[in-house]
Formats: sequence, C-alpha cells, structure tokens
Amino acid sequence: MAGMDSSTAPQTSRTVTVTGAGTGIGRATARAFAAEGAQVLAVGRRAEPLHETAAGHDRITPLTADITAEGQPERIVQAALELHGRLDVLVNNAGIVHSGALGTLGPEMIAPQIATNLIAPILLTQAALPSLEASGGVIVNVSTSVGQRAWPGSSVYAATKTALELLTRSWAVELAPRGVRVVAVAPGAIDTPIGEHQGLTPERMAAVREWQLAHTPLGRIGRPEEVAWAITQLAAPAASFVTGVVLPVDGGAVVA
Repeated sequence: MAGMDSSTAPQTSRTVTVTGAGTGIGRATARAFAAEGAQVLAVGRRAEPLHETAAGHDRITPLTADITAEGQPERIVQAALELHGRLDVLVNNAGIVHSGALGTLGPEMIAPQIATNLIAPILLTQAALPSLEASGGVIVNVSTSVGQRAWPGSSVYAATKTALELLTRSWAVELAPRGVRVVAVAPGAIDTPIGEHQGLTPERMAAVREWQLAHTPLGRIGRPEEVAWAITQLAAPAASFVTGVVLPVDGGAVVA
C-alpha cells in the first residue's frame, strides 16, 4: 500500500489545508489543527478574515485564493508543500448558499453553488492527491446534515452537499489501496455567519434559527469549535481505521 501508515505519523509534523478558513467552521478548524501542532494553510477568498483567523496563531498561514478559479487548486497545493514539504490533511470546507424555490433559480444562483461546493473540492482533491498519497493522508469533506432530508428553498445547496457525501464514500473505496482515508462531517445548525453571507435579513435569520431549534433534539445551536473537534478527531492518526464515514454533528437533527 502506497504512503506511510497514518497511525504512526507524528501529529506535530503534519501540514493541513483548510478551505473557507476565514470564518465559522473553517476558522475554528484551522485553529484547532494549529493548537495540535500542525502547520495550517488557511485558504479563503478575502484576505482580512483570513488574517483574523491567523492572528495569534503562528502555525497558521493565510492564503487568499478563489478555489473556483483556473489554476488555483494547483497553486494551493504548492503553497501547502512550501509550508512544510508535505500535505497530510485536506479539509474541503468552503461552501456558499443561494436560497430559492424551483421556478426562481437562475444560472447566477445555481452555477456558483455547484462551482464552489462541488467542482472545486473535486479539482482541489485531485491536485492534492499525489501529496496525500505520499503522506498517507486524509481528506475531510464538510457536508450538511439537513442535506439528508428534504430542504425546500435550498435544494441546490443541499444537492451539492449530498453529492459531496457520495464522493466521500466513493473516494474512500477508490483511494484505500493508495493509503488515503476519506471522511466527512455533516454539521447541523451551527453559529456561523453563513446567513449573513446569504444576505438574510435579521428577521429571516431569526425565523431560520427558530426552525432549526425546533428540529434539534439537543435544543441549541452548535458552535464551530464542536465541528472542528469532530474534523480533527476523524483526521487524527489514531483514527487510521476509519474511512468512508459521514459523521453528523447536528445535535441529533438528522435522526429527529
């Protein structure tokens, strides 16, 4: 089997790339890996939030990049290799939401979601694969637990995330002989700025939160750090026999 045994890879030597690292789950994940001793490449479209992510964390290196742009997957991988000479973990976290009911969806709403949430992770993973195979690395995809159920009004977003889960299972089988593990987390209602990024009004966001709370058995909104914990645990060397799983981090929403 190609690559080194990830269960014996020292945690402090690892290099991790996290997309969508400027806010929310991506920021928490970058900081969680850095706290464990990893060198982290924090990737995002906007420089200012990335520098906020890295502030006070000398193991985090920000990289401003649009993961949907031509040539950027290769540039991101090269930057990770320049950090520490290797790439051990790729976290495909970046995602965007444009809500709209069927009949109102124009190409300007559909195409960016597919490009960011689905095509970009495929191309970035493909660019990173030789390095991940060399290190016996891990791919972590960030999906959404609600995507396993009907999601009227956000069907395109849910569809891209559901597709990412199928890619997780398919890649896990495909890449196992090459020594690469593939896992995913499926967050539920998490306290992130995604609603603001969608352009939701405070009133609309309050309504969304009310619905989320009503459908979350634990009765609260999750924290980005709770998702980051799950990501770091699934990517840890001690999880070396875990692959192909999609772990809900949703307060029980998916089973309610």
